[in-house]
Amino acid sequence: MLDFNDTKIAFQSKSNRDLRQAHFLFNTLARPIVVKTGKLFLNVALAIHFPIKWVVKPTVYKHFCGGEIISECDPVVHKMARYGVESILDYSVEGKENEADIQAALEETLRTIDNAGGNEHIPFAVFKPTAFGRSQVLEKASNGENLTQQDKQDLERFRERIHRLCQRAYQKDVPILIDAEEVAYQNIIDQVVRENMRLFNLKKAIVFNTLQMYRWDRLEFLRQEVEVAEKEDYVFGAKFVRGAYMEKEREWARLYGYTSPIQPDKESTDRDYDAALKYSVEHISHVAIFNGTHNENSSRYLAELMEQHNLAKDDPRIYFSQLYGMSDHISFNLAHEGYRVAKYLPYGPVKNVMPYLIRRAEENTAVAGQTNRELELIKKELKRRKTS
Repeated sequence: MLDFNDTKIAFQSKSNRDLRQAHFLFNTLARPIVVKTGKLFLNVALAIHFPIKWVVKPTVYKHFCGGEIISECDPVVHKMARYGVESILDYSVEGKENEADIQAALEETLRTIDNAGGNEHIPFAVFKPTAFGRSQVLEKASNGENLTQQDKQDLERFRERIHRLCQRAYQKDVPILIDAEEVAYQNIIDQVVRENMRLFNLKKAIVFNTLQMYRWDRLEFLRQEVEVAEKEDYVFGAKFVRGAYMEKEREWARLYGYTSPIQPDKESTDRDYDAALKYSVEHISHVAIFNGTHNENSSRYLAELMEQHNLAKDDPRIYFSQLYGMSDHISFNLAHEGYRVAKYLPYGPVKNVMPYLIRRAEENTAVAGQTNRELELIKKELKRRKTS
């Protein structure tokens, strides 16, 4: 059975200084009042253009991000690769809706695809689809509302941009992960992703859709998508996550009077998540699996499913993934056992990546078990190194 408690393997890439800094960071994130105060300070500093790079970059940014530009990420990529852990460069600048910013995001994402195509340690590219279209148009299209002529033109440009990214990924032989969004935008994204899967996933999965399993309808969605893939003979690329917009989704449902798309409790999410893994392994001839989770049980369960179905640990159709700066005990122990593992490695200018860093801080504060687990393992490894 997989042992995620082996801290020697989990932290083999980190020096004593790295561990002490990580301990300080997670100990800080365990205090909600500190995180709330820090968020307020950072938002004010950004609003008044107060310089914050000097304090952010060597601390929270260094822990969760690879660098400000692609080349700055290289040392981190190669360091993790020495231990069998690959990287996925994620341009984590929040998208805007004017044409100049959309074009800039498109060109940067194309660069990440090209970079992955030339680096054996970067097996995937990734992008957030709302970076390439106006949210108002995506929402109207998802809801089946009437579109103005301008809306139709905007939607066509969105389709063209997504197609261009998927086509470049196909040309470079780099699988590309398309992130999930809020429910309000997801229907049209699902449709566009499916269109590109039909074009580029004929021999293997190049295009991956993301299923947020905290939605009660995603397990059935998976079954329907795989049935279509089997009928039309292409591969459904499935990236599984638990989800990222739970509080916002529930609040929108309450405000606008519709049924919440979110599972009633965590147990239901866990059940559907693992059921999705099981279904996908059972249909592996037409499914590729990207298991994006910090949950030890789901990581172990997928490994057990692979063994039950006589799938090699390094089967190229199955990847495990966690965020850089979190859950090294899962990533490095899986890689040590021979499984394919890739860390999401965010990058971008410090001030532009601040919304991402704030979310990471809030997530670690809200999910007490996550922070406590990180601290427990870091303390254990520091003690082991001291005694040995």
